[in-house]
Amino acid sequence: MSLTFHSEAGLAKDSSLLPAPSAQLSLTEGVRPFPGLASLFSLWHRASFARGIHPDAHKDKLSDPIRHMPFPSKLVLPLAQHIGKPSLPLVTVGEEVMRGQPIASADGAMSVPIHAPADGVVEAITLMPTARGTWTESIVLRVYEASTQEVRWSNPQDVESLGPQQLIAAVQDCGMVGLGGATFPSHAKLNVPEQHPIHTLIVNGCECEPYLTCDYKLMRERPQDLIAGTRIAMRAVGAARAIIGVEDNKLDALEALRPHLPADGSITARAVATKYPQGAEKMLIKSLLGVDVPAGGLPMHLGIVVNNVGTLALLGRLMPAGQGLIERVVTLAGPGIKKPGDYWIPLGTTLRSVLEWAGEPSCTDREIILGGPMMGQAVTSLDVPVTKGTSGILVFDKRMLDPITRNSWACIHCGECVNACPMGLNPTQLGMLAAKREYDEMSDQFHLGDCFECGCCTYVCPSHIPLVQQFKAAKAFLRERKPL
Repeated sequence: MSLTFHSEAGLAKDSSLLPAPSAQLSLTEGVRPFPGLASLFSLWHRASFARGIHPDAHKDKLSDPIRHMPFPSKLVLPLAQHIGKPSLPLVTVGEEVMRGQPIASADGAMSVPIHAPADGVVEAITLMPTARGTWTESIVLRVYEASTQEVRWSNPQDVESLGPQQLIAAVQDCGMVGLGGATFPSHAKLNVPEQHPIHTLIVNGCECEPYLTCDYKLMRERPQDLIAGTRIAMRAVGAARAIIGVEDNKLDALEALRPHLPADGSITARAVATKYPQGAEKMLIKSLLGVDVPAGGLPMHLGIVVNNVGTLALLGRLMPAGQGLIERVVTLAGPGIKKPGDYWIPLGTTLRSVLEWAGEPSCTDREIILGGPMMGQAVTSLDVPVTKGTSGILVFDKRMLDPITRNSWACIHCGECVNACPMGLNPTQLGMLAAKREYDEMSDQFHLGDCFECGCCTYVCPSHIPLVQQFKAAKAFLRERKPL
């Protein structure tokens, strides 16, 4: 018997490509004449975390390949594109640089270098606007019109001959940070203290945010790079196994990965339930391993390290070539984009350049979000550049937004936010305390520090109360006084 399934993220898939049913699903045991039924059963009964939401996916252009965006005339490269200390400039105004050349060095252990995304000349080193609203010291590069996609600065290395600490140093040299949006320096995440031995590396391929498809495209088009990067990360942290977690609306991505998985089973790929925020590391750990990261704890305390698909795919591509991170895949989507899809975009490309090339001319009153609609950041200046943490550029027409969402009403105590919160918090109580500016009580009695700002509470609130924005403001206030 042959069963065919249709994935939201691709064409029909044969049942033999689906993951084997979980061991605890005893209802499927012994169904030998109908093997597809076991896979079908597991498709709707995947282990997952409690609560969460199911927003519309809005993931279009899934069959289109990743394409390259042309170089703009100018690139703006902030020296602070990561968590930690800003990079230190290695170049001066008027200096010519070539594509791939280091132009800023790491300033200590919690910093990474920056490399030139194109051939050009340094026009200025000055303060420029960023997505966070602050002006940050940046290198402004005027791109040569004859600049090509060839990376002319590299230092090839034999990755297999490097030890763990050498691998970690090489990761830092290539300027890699978490490309899922957190921008935590990758070498620091892989440099786990000896008192926390790591047994499992989890590779996050969920991409649960609506609209975003850049990680999905990388899994489908560059599976070799992802497996190579996964091996590098496993060796760096000393993990014996790795699990690639992919939501079950992307089964064709699993299909693309499976021919490249090692025969010894050290790297496996598993489907998890499609639910937001499945891509949060604590949620994915719960779904794949069935364990909870305790409040105030980190995955490494349980012997686990989590890395994003995009991060490891680019590590697998860049480290053997001895090249730096100079571009990344970015999803362009929304009604204000006339060329939607996923593109390799040079770091430092301003939103103005992106919209001049791919924007919808009739959309003049725009709402622009960097990242996904749930956890992304709204920006107002078109001079803000694409940085290492930019996974998507969503452009909406403000005229299409429902006016009712711009107003908020009093809490009706319906409990929808409590039912949605994946961390099991009480957003209703937190919101009422935030309105009274009782920030200490929010932190001490209602575990504000456990909120990772996924936005589920705001999404389901019928009164349109901006809960997650209130929580962000409370955290910012408390950070000025004491760590959460």
